[in-house]
Amino acid sequence: MAIYKRLLKYLTPYIGKLSIAGLCMLGVATLTASLAYLVKPALDDIFFEKNLNMLVMIPAVVASVYILKGLCDFGQYYLMAFIGQSIIRDLRQQMFCKLENMSVGFFIKHSTGELLSRMNNDVSMVQGALTSAITGVVRDTLTVISLIAVVFFRDFKLALIAMIVFPLAIYPLLNFGRKMKRYSRRMLISLEDITDRLNETITGIRIVKAFAMEDYELGRFSQVNETLFNAFMRRFKVRAMSNPVMETLGGFGVCAIVTYGGYQVINGESTQGTFFSFMAALVMLYEPIKRISEVNNTVQEGMSAGERIFSLLDTEPEVKDAPDAILLGDISGKVEFENVSFSYDSIPVLKDINLVVNPGEAIAVVGESGVGKSTLLDLVPRFYDPSAGAIMIDGMDIRRVTQRSLREKIGIVTQQTILFDDTIRNNIAYGRPDLSLDLVIEAAKAAHAHDFIMAQTDGYNSVIGENGIKLSGGERQRIAIARALLKNPPVLILDEATSNLDSDSEKSVQAALEELMKGRATLVVAHRLSTIQNVDRIYVMAQGRIVEHGSQNELLELNGEFARLYNMQFSHTNKEISQ
Repeated sequence: MAIYKRLLKYLTPYIGKLSIAGLCMLGVATLTASLAYLVKPALDDIFFEKNLNMLVMIPAVVASVYILKGLCDFGQYYLMAFIGQSIIRDLRQQMFCKLENMSVGFFIKHSTGELLSRMNNDVSMVQGALTSAITGVVRDTLTVISLIAVVFFRDFKLALIAMIVFPLAIYPLLNFGRKMKRYSRRMLISLEDITDRLNETITGIRIVKAFAMEDYELGRFSQVNETLFNAFMRRFKVRAMSNPVMETLGGFGVCAIVTYGGYQVINGESTQGTFFSFMAALVMLYEPIKRISEVNNTVQEGMSAGERIFSLLDTEPEVKDAPDAILLGDISGKVEFENVSFSYDSIPVLKDINLVVNPGEAIAVVGESGVGKSTLLDLVPRFYDPSAGAIMIDGMDIRRVTQRSLREKIGIVTQQTILFDDTIRNNIAYGRPDLSLDLVIEAAKAAHAHDFIMAQTDGYNSVIGENGIKLSGGERQRIAIARALLKNPPVLILDEATSNLDSDSEKSVQAALEELMKGRATLVVAHRLSTIQNVDRIYVMAQGRIVEHGSQNELLELNGEFARLYNMQFSHTNKEISQ
């Protein structure tokens, strides 16, 4: 119940509306019981006594009761829907805020499908567990109590016979609840899998079609789809069993009551009005009791979803601001790695890295794939924290400053270009819609992107689709470079920044980047060694370590790892040219 108590805290901001809804539920319960109570005078006074005054009065009272009951029912339904949707909004907002503050490593461990499923499916199930359960517990319990009062008032002995059924229903209800929680958890996991499979297939549709793997992907989807189907059907089976069990138990009770009550009427110990008033109240009891029995199932589903939501909300980011972290003010941009090591899941990735980048200098990090070049750059904006050693900016350990203020001083262009389903202008001026169009155009021209932007239907106001799918790879890269140019940061990180450009565009953008590098500390990762000929120093990595460093000429004279990479790459290029 700790999870459910924690969920109930989300109702606190809406306690006023919840109180009004409670009053409406009380009205529904009282008015429902009054309808059962009115059956006796309606039958005895109108049909048996043939009282004309009661023929006018009782229908008028019944009509008034139905009008008031309808108003109360509308009020409680609307208010509980408002509270429920507000809780969904609040939970999603809190979860999104949590995701935004999680470290990069978190998103490597958790799939997109899993996170989307928790944001959508789990939150919706929690809403039902709160608002539907409260409605069931409050409104239906009050209705049951009011109708039971009518039942006992009309015939105490018959009421005792009816009450025998209630204890018999407790065990199956508890058993159904346990099964519902278990099957709901399986269903949510299956929903994660199917969301993940959909996301992978849609984002990778070009590869699927290029390799003619539609049937293969269909098979993979069919597997998770069948698992989800089975999970749903187990859940529906439990729900489907709860109603027949309640009806069967209720049927036995009704048989006993009709037998005993009919005997009383035949012997003159009770009137027809009393008996049918009793039966009306008993019949009316069925629906609220059935809804109360379903509340347990709904609560168990919500508990499963709540466990998963709170496991996300309780996860602490791997990279956090220190309690006494300060804002990073104006900096010249000197970056130093001091004996930096980094491990991921206990696997060493970087070992004893030492390097310095002074303001106005550009250094390149090269090496074969998988040696940790990109990971090294990821440590500068604190996407990860080193396992040992320290990274300094202007002599200050970057763990002593807030992540936001640190990243505001760093411009990044990555190998994997990330753009948003928005206009070109908003992608270049990302997060700063107040910037003038002239500044955006200036950055685009510097990145040699202006011409192809103006060729778009709406120019800078053209929407480029999810991750810039309407643009070519080179065009997307130039938009990302323009975004970094516009930020104008003291520290610049270029991770294969020109990898998707053709030769002519690469030369133009390289010139723009070299202009941008002036007066800034720039760290470059490049596979194509032709793009780093003008850097101040080159650091060569192998097996997570820096094995050589120096200028290009110095490294070539050394005839070590860099010379091997250089000769391998340029000999391959020369062969292609000769062919």
